[in-house]
Amino acid sequence: MEKADIVIVGAGHGGAQAAIALRQRGFEGSILMIGRDSEPPYERPPLSKEYLAREKEFQRIYIRPPQFWVDKDVALRLGASVTEVDPQAHSLALSDGASVEYGKLIWATGGDPRRLSCSGSDLAGVHGVRDRADVDRMMSELDAGAKRVVVIGGGYIGLEAAAVLTKLGCEVVLLEALPRVLARVAGEQLSDFYQAEHRAHGVEVRLEVAVDCLEGADGKVTGVKLADGEVLPADMVVVGIGIIPAVGPLITAGAAGANGVDVDEFCRTSLPDIYAIGDCAAHANGFAGGAVIRLESVQNANDMANTAVKAILGEPEPYHALPWFWSNQYDLKLQTAGLSIGHDATVLRGDPATRSFSVIYLKDGKVIALDCVNAVKDYVQGRKLVEAKAEIAPELLADAETPLKEMA
Repeated sequence: MEKADIVIVGAGHGGAQAAIALRQRGFEGSILMIGRDSEPPYERPPLSKEYLAREKEFQRIYIRPPQFWVDKDVALRLGASVTEVDPQAHSLALSDGASVEYGKLIWATGGDPRRLSCSGSDLAGVHGVRDRADVDRMMSELDAGAKRVVVIGGGYIGLEAAAVLTKLGCEVVLLEALPRVLARVAGEQLSDFYQAEHRAHGVEVRLEVAVDCLEGADGKVTGVKLADGEVLPADMVVVGIGIIPAVGPLITAGAAGANGVDVDEFCRTSLPDIYAIGDCAAHANGFAGGAVIRLESVQNANDMANTAVKAILGEPEPYHALPWFWSNQYDLKLQTAGLSIGHDATVLRGDPATRSFSVIYLKDGKVIALDCVNAVKDYVQGRKLVEAKAEIAPELLADAETPLKEMA
C-alpha cells in the first residue's frame, strides 16, 4: 500500500496551494496529491475565458510549471479519484484499484457541474465547463462548424461562456429561469447592466424560461425545447447551473455535511485527521453573518488551504478571509468584495452608462459588499470598508468624486 504523511485529494487551486504552503512553512514529510485530471494543477477561471477564446495556451495556465512539483518533492497521482475513505484505517481506495494510507488528509475536490435533469442531457454537444477536457471538446466542435449555441444558466459561468462564444462568431441564446441574470449573487442594478451589455453584443437573453428537454439526432444535440413548446436550434449547449460538491466518499465514511462537507474554523471535518477546503467545504462565514455557506472562488480555496496547513502544522489560526471574486466579460472587469447576502439597501456609485461604476451593498447601515465594474480604485479602497463593516452615509458613498479611502 502506498503511504504519505499528508495526502491531498484534488489537484485544483486549493489542493495545489495546500502543497505549496506545506513546503513554504517547512514541512519535510511526504506529500501525495491525487487528481482526477491527467494534467498537473492548473487554473480553472481561464477555462471559460482566455483558454476558450484561444488567447492563452494551456501551458500558460499551469498553477506552477510541472517541474515545480518534482523539485518540491510533491508526488502527483493523476487520472485517479478516491472511491472510498476508511477513517479508522486512515486509508483510501482509488478508482484505479490502488490503496493509499495517509497520516493527515486534505479534501480539496471542488464539485461536479450540475447536470440538467431532463431528457437529452447526455447527448453529444452538451457541455459543462469544469475542466480542460470540457473546453477542449467545445473547441473541437467549434472547429467543426458549430455556430448556434444555447447557454443554459445566467450565472458567471454562463455569462462568461456567452461572451467568449459571441466573440468567436457564434449565435448565442442565453436562458435563465429566474427574472434576471446573476440573481443569486448580485443586486438588480448589476443584473440590468449585464443583461443590457450581452444584448448589445448580440446575445439573445431570455429570462424566466424553463427547459423541457434537449432534442437530438444520431446522438448529437440539435435543439433545446422550452416548456412552452418552442424549440431553439442548437449545434452546442453549454450548461452553467451550478455544481454539486464532490464529497460522496467523505459523507459515506461518516463526515457531517448536507450541502458539501461541514468544517470548523480550522477546516477540520468531523472525521479525525481529515480537513476539507474550497468549493466543497461548508463553513460558518463571518462575512455572511455567521451563516454556514460554501464559497466557490479561488480566494476561498487558497485561504482555506493556508488555514488547514497551519492547523496541521500546529499553528492554528481561524479562517476569516474577506471573500472576493472577479469576472471578465467582453472588455468589462467585474471585481467583487464581500458577500451581498441579506443586504437591505444598495448605493449606486457612478453611472452605468459610462461602463465604469460600483454598486455598494448595505445591511443595517453597514457596508457589507461591493460590485465594481471597470472601477479598480473603488474595489481596492472599498475592501477596507467591507472588512470594517463601515457605517457611512449613503449620499457620501454615492459621491464618485470622493475616493472611498477618504471614508474609511
